[in-house]
Amino acid sequence: MRAARLMSLVLLLQGRGAMTAAELAEELEVSERTVHRDVLALSEAGVPVYADRGRRGGYRLLDGYRTRLTGLDRAEAQALFLSGVPAALREMGLAGVAQTARLKAAAALSPALRDAPDAAAQRFHLDAPGWFAGDDPPPAALGPLARAVWNDLPVRVAYRERVRELEPYGLVLKAGVWYLAARLTGPGEKGGAEGRGAEGRGFLIFRVDRVGEVRLGDVPFERDPGFDLAGFWAEQAAAFGRSLLREEVTLRLTPAGLRMLRHVADPAALPAALESLRPDGTVRLAVESLAVAYSQVLRFGPEAEVLGPPELRAMAAEAAARLSALYAPAPDPHAPS
Repeated sequence: MRAARLMSLVLLLQGRGAMTAAELAEELEVSERTVHRDVLALSEAGVPVYADRGRRGGYRLLDGYRTRLTGLDRAEAQALFLSGVPAALREMGLAGVAQTARLKAAAALSPALRDAPDAAAQRFHLDAPGWFAGDDPPPAALGPLARAVWNDLPVRVAYRERVRELEPYGLVLKAGVWYLAARLTGPGEKGGAEGRGAEGRGFLIFRVDRVGEVRLGDVPFERDPGFDLAGFWAEQAAAFGRSLLREEVTLRLTPAGLRMLRHVADPAALPAALESLRPDGTVRLAVESLAVAYSQVLRFGPEAEVLGPPELRAMAAEAAARLSALYAPAPDPHAPS
């Protein structure tokens, strides 16, 4: 742990020129006394670090000194490509590795470019979880599954009261929820309710917070070279969205209602609805349920007429009558009876 901190200290000085003990302590998350001890240890090891005295003083490296520790190892190189998603790195236990990778990358830049990482960080930030998401701890299974994914190790997991043998191919963070893309390898496994196989090869999606005990294997598996995580996720997400649309309703939309359609309809239902559009504004819209359709119809207001099914038309008619009663003019108390 200390060796990594000493290397980080050298890389910080190499990348920024000079830093005070307080600045180094904040970056390294240690006390200033620890920084002073670390600087002394570096000096004794032959690293030319020295202190500038005075109000604006601090630690710096001898001009022209360049450490040869800037090469990234495999874990650092992998973590560097996730550095734009800090929450994901923390939850997978890779924050420290990513920080070291960023320091190495910054130290390798020319002096004129060393402010580029800070400039980018102050201008662009990715906040992956959705609004109002709770600050819940990451699923207990995420850490071991992340190690298995990085190292191509098979796992044996408890999932929905069953023990599954999997080859974990990748992790996806969607709106603050983690999912595992994996291939079933146990005897007799040919897919299941969690998702459809990718091109019939047995790849499924598992929700990580529903995974129980995880046991990692010792011998890495051979990855399918044709597997594309981003493409597989897009296919599964689209299929999941379509699978929720179990009902269909028919509406007649005004021109204003037609403009509202893309904001009201489920995104998975929109292409088919537009294809079904007739000149009089009639569309067939796939919905999750009549209850969901009812809420969508209310959003259209007077810009949509329900043509079917009859149950939904009756619900809309009742809502219209209640609205009419609510907004009916109050009786004039001075009017003759």
